[in-house]
Amino acid sequence: MKILDVLLKEAILSDLKADDKKGVLEELVTPVARIADINHDYLVKVLMERERLGSTGIGEGIGIPHGKVKDLESLVLGFGLSKKGVDFDSMDGRPAHIFFLLLTPENSTGLHLKLLARISRILKNDLFKQKLLGATNRDEIYSIIKEEEEEAFRTEH
Repeated sequence: MKILDVLLKEAILSDLKADDKKGVLEELVTPVARIADINHDYLVKVLMERERLGSTGIGEGIGIPHGKVKDLESLVLGFGLSKKGVDFDSMDGRPAHIFFLLLTPENSTGLHLKLLARISRILKNDLFKQKLLGATNRDEIYSIIKEEEEEAFRTEH
């Protein structure tokens, strides 16, 4: 499964304004709630409950907030970029700049884990992260992810 199979352009935010975890989640959820036709506040609540179990700030400037959502028909992905960085309770204590938001239907654990693995794999590439951090709009971000995925696909096959 490719990231761009589930990441719609309108769910890409190139300039997050929030300066705290809840604010970032509220911003990331806005386009995704519209796309999935699910209540915005409910989605934020699901994500905040997940964060209470342990931060999804994985370190090195990355946050991958995720949660399982009742009545969601298919997996939904969002992306956000924070130029100034946000304290996301990351393991390494550093601010997060790159966010992938992942919402999955309650019963689809396999898919959820596959996509999480895919995202963390491409985020190990420092050049890819640098390109993302330098991006200024959603089209640029979309192209950078597309390029990285095509490259990853070539090396896997």
